[in-house]
Amino acid sequence: MATPHINANKGDFAKVVLMPGDPLRAKWIADKYLSEVRLVNEVRGALGFTGKGPNGGLVSVMASGMGMPSIGIYSHELFAEFGVESIIRIGTMGTYQPDVGLRSIVLAQGACTDSNWMGQHDLRGGTFSAIADFGLLHKAYLAARKKDLEVHVGNILSADIFYDHDPSTWKKWAGLGVLGVEMEAYGLYANAASMGKKALALLTVTDSFLGGKKLTSEERQLGLGEMVETALLVAESEVGCPILSD
Repeated sequence: MATPHINANKGDFAKVVLMPGDPLRAKWIADKYLSEVRLVNEVRGALGFTGKGPNGGLVSVMASGMGMPSIGIYSHELFAEFGVESIIRIGTMGTYQPDVGLRSIVLAQGACTDSNWMGQHDLRGGTFSAIADFGLLHKAYLAARKKDLEVHVGNILSADIFYDHDPSTWKKWAGLGVLGVEMEAYGLYANAASMGKKALALLTVTDSFLGGKKLTSEERQLGLGEMVETALLVAESEVGCPILSD
């Protein structure tokens, strides 16, 4: 049954959904990595596809848009209405730390935020710590190591603001050991926690706050491919493909 933002039927989505921000990236993933692909959503251009991964496991991929309000809507509807059990955000981030290099993979064990996302919950002034599902996190680490990738596990910042009027704000987070910044993971993790589901943000470092370094277009394409392949290993292992082990 369709929701206000997803024109799919129950059963159209796999139990695990990969969520890039960009609809065209979702299409690229479906075209390049999935077989027997079906378009299952196109409302507002947030393209969603379901197909078989490289090892035969059923996987969906759907765009989340930018920011916590957008991924919050889509993840809520996928969890609540379409039987989705796990969402793996696959996206890009900027690094705050000198040892987290460009093109490396970051697994967001936890997410800080400057958002009032949890203001909807009456926590009596408390702070909710948004964390990944450990099973997904562990599998993603194994998958990244299996592919011999540079991988970092730790805390990130999910920011509401892209163009900060104070260009030095990031240094405060860096001083707390936060690895870098993106804009979606906290909202996804909070939704998963409140709905008894599983979530992970698996990110490619494309920019650095230390000297303003950025990936070239060629490096970006290669790095994103490595991230997607890692996420697919996790997704397929979640649906019964025995492809990851300690």
